[in-house]
Amino acid sequence: MSEPLVREGYSGTGPGGITPDGCAVEVYTRLPVGNEPDVIAGAVPAGSSILELGCGAGRVTHPLVRRGFDVTAVDESAEMLEQVRGVRKVRSPIESLDLGEETFDVVMLASFLVHAGDPRVRDGLLRTCRRYVRDGGVVLIQREGEDYHRGLPRERVDPAGYTVRLVHSEPVGDGVRSVRAEYEFDDGRWTQTFLSRPLSKEEFEGHLGAAGLRVDRYLTDDGIWVRALPE
Repeated sequence: MSEPLVREGYSGTGPGGITPDGCAVEVYTRLPVGNEPDVIAGAVPAGSSILELGCGAGRVTHPLVRRGFDVTAVDESAEMLEQVRGVRKVRSPIESLDLGEETFDVVMLASFLVHAGDPRVRDGLLRTCRRYVRDGGVVLIQREGEDYHRGLPRERVDPAGYTVRLVHSEPVGDGVRSVRAEYEFDDGRWTQTFLSRPLSKEEFEGHLGAAGLRVDRYLTDDGIWVRALPE
């Protein structure tokens, strides 16, 4: 498969490879994992088979493997997948993923991908989630918090020593916003510009319903992590 083209409205700068959606591969190899493995492990049975859609450099993948989950990692970037170890890897855009009749206990769509600027892409992502979750399985989705686009610019200095900034979130039409993020380390600086379509809780649940999914429960107090079930 040839390397996909950079998407309109998405870009990135800094040393090393940049994926079609503007992600810097080097940055994602450096970012530490947060509470994601704890949230996931608390929401699904131990040892579940997990289809991780948009695995990136394996920031969440590797901790899940160490916890005993059987992970199939999907990403469209060959450079990202090169960083992932110890799992089955599939290179493909999520919305056109073809694994035949295979299904999984858990399908995971993290990294706010459900907020894709193009509604056709968003709906394709959710259809993929529904297609590959087995009967009785669950879909885990990470969505933006209610204040994600507010109070900008803002920054967070991580205990590991790097700084993350959300510089701006500007409307570009049709309910879509252009977001610019910066990552600053002692030895390098990267930027990412991407499109985001904010979704109210009602809109989010409506799009899930259209894909054949329904919210079972919100897993975190901020509503960012969601457990959904197939209809």
